[in-house]
Amino acid sequence: MYKTAKRGKPQQEVLIPIGLGTEEMEAVIMVNVLRQAGADVVLASVEPQLEVKLSGGTTLVADVSISECSHQIYDLVALPGGMPGSVRLRDCKTLEAITKKQAEENRLYGAICAAPAVTLLPWGLLKRKTSTCHPAFFHQLPSFRAIKTNLQVSEGLTTSRGPGTCFQFSVSLVEQLFGESASTEMGKFLLMDTDDEVSRKEEFNEVEWAVDHTPRVRVSLL
Repeated sequence: MYKTAKRGKPQQEVLIPIGLGTEEMEAVIMVNVLRQAGADVVLASVEPQLEVKLSGGTTLVADVSISECSHQIYDLVALPGGMPGSVRLRDCKTLEAITKKQAEENRLYGAICAAPAVTLLPWGLLKRKTSTCHPAFFHQLPSFRAIKTNLQVSEGLTTSRGPGTCFQFSVSLVEQLFGESASTEMGKFLLMDTDDEVSRKEEFNEVEWAVDHTPRVRVSLL
């Protein structure tokens, strides 16, 4: 298991909330990458129960209820997207208060997929920030500050587009918590660097096919 955290350094506390219909790939990738980096990640349910059914039918068991997080201080609050998960997060008053306090006290917060537009925007947490989100919700962002990019960092806010950009999003959060060297090492650990000596088109077990006669193919008409 890869760990970037070093002895003597204070552990970084991270809150990742989930609700009914949260995008499971985003939630799991964020939790795993940040834990691998050495962060103390709390997975919190905004639902009455800890077992939460996510957008693709997967059930995750949260560590705690969001109500247990209201008096904690976090170095990062990161929201996964998905629908209706982003709506469930938006409608959670406890999470709203936690995230607003996070922004007011200039600590890191972020959101991916639908969450920037569906969750952060109604909370007023995109004001004076450039941001991005999933293309299906991009039109909801303030047009003069919306950027069509896979990753956007605007002061303490980090936003991204969806499951396919979640590793990039998570590694960016690692960099902001632990520094550039930690994010570089994490990127190598995750094999995110494709500029290596091995082309993705290279065949590792090459087989030469040859025939000395005209191939025949039998096709059933039934």
